[in-house]
Amino acid sequence: MSTILSSDDIKKRLSSLDFMRGFIMFLLTLEATGLYNTLYKWSLGGPLENLFIQFRHHPWNGLRFWDLIQPGFMFIAGTAMAYSLQSQAKKDIPTSTTTRKMLKRCGWLFFWGVLLYAVHEDGLSFELWNVLTQLSFTLLVAYLIFKWKNNHQIIFCIALLLLTEILYRFSNVPDFNQTYVNHHNFGNYIDTLLMHKTSRGGWVAINCLPTSVHTIAGALMGKFLMGDHPKKEKSLFIIGIILLAIGYAMDVLHITPIIKRIATSSFTIVSLGWCMAFFAICYYLIDVKKGKDLMFFKVLSMNSIFIYLFFETVGGGWLNHYMQLLVSGLLHPISIPEITTSIIASIAVFAVEWGICLFLFKKKIFFRL
Repeated sequence: MSTILSSDDIKKRLSSLDFMRGFIMFLLTLEATGLYNTLYKWSLGGPLENLFIQFRHHPWNGLRFWDLIQPGFMFIAGTAMAYSLQSQAKKDIPTSTTTRKMLKRCGWLFFWGVLLYAVHEDGLSFELWNVLTQLSFTLLVAYLIFKWKNNHQIIFCIALLLLTEILYRFSNVPDFNQTYVNHHNFGNYIDTLLMHKTSRGGWVAINCLPTSVHTIAGALMGKFLMGDHPKKEKSLFIIGIILLAIGYAMDVLHITPIIKRIATSSFTIVSLGWCMAFFAICYYLIDVKKGKDLMFFKVLSMNSIFIYLFFETVGGGWLNHYMQLLVSGLLHPISIPEITTSIIASIAVFAVEWGICLFLFKKKIFFRL
């Protein structure tokens, strides 16, 4: 479903939120073009390998930059929801109408999340590991408790993390009772019940339980930003640093390892700390200090769902391959290295996808679920 926003509606948006969403979509769009994979393979054994490996998920216990992208997306989804609910409340939209809209949105997120990854060369598949299906759950949870007192929501988040610890530590299902061992943990067991299989990469569907904390925290931050508080960015940054200290301490002290693929409590806490600290910096530079509005990222932010669906379908299924062949053909006479051709093709794909978002932005057409 597409909507047309007025210029005033666009100007009223929280610029730092748009920047962070746009920055995440910028990174995801580049990843979908194959650029990071190309650069990583090129860097193997060289001085830049440690840089480009940061754009790949950590295989198990540890944390890399790319492990923070999904938490960031879920975090700002909660913040955006808080602003949306405030806007609807000011317009006196009934709670029943708001609830129906939220249920519809979560339903569409779940639908697209299942559909996007259902088709494989060996047949159809039912998978619940991707960001859209996970977000459909975490958004609904964050919405259902949105009107609770803030301290009650924080207690609820702690309870979710404790529940995660209990499920992984004290379940005693044969062959799935090894707490944090890949393919032999409680999350893998639930996957066999829900999907009759486990993920080759070790991802689990019940990640939606602990990562609901990201979306709830984002909504709490949204309410905090809309309140009358002095030096909001300082408070958010300090909270972020505290969360980082707690999360890393849990890993270093061997209490709970940081594992993104099963969203351990330590991972959830440390990734939330990074998200909150980064957003605090963005908020300070962009909204407090009135920094330059970065239109390059805003173009992607305003149609984040559209561009995500586009590069997961048309981009990955056709455009990437077509552009690779086109660029290879055009550059073949000058015999440039294959790595250079691949990089140029990836950048060309990104330019096309960003250009589509720019066209929609100029026409003030924005796709919403």
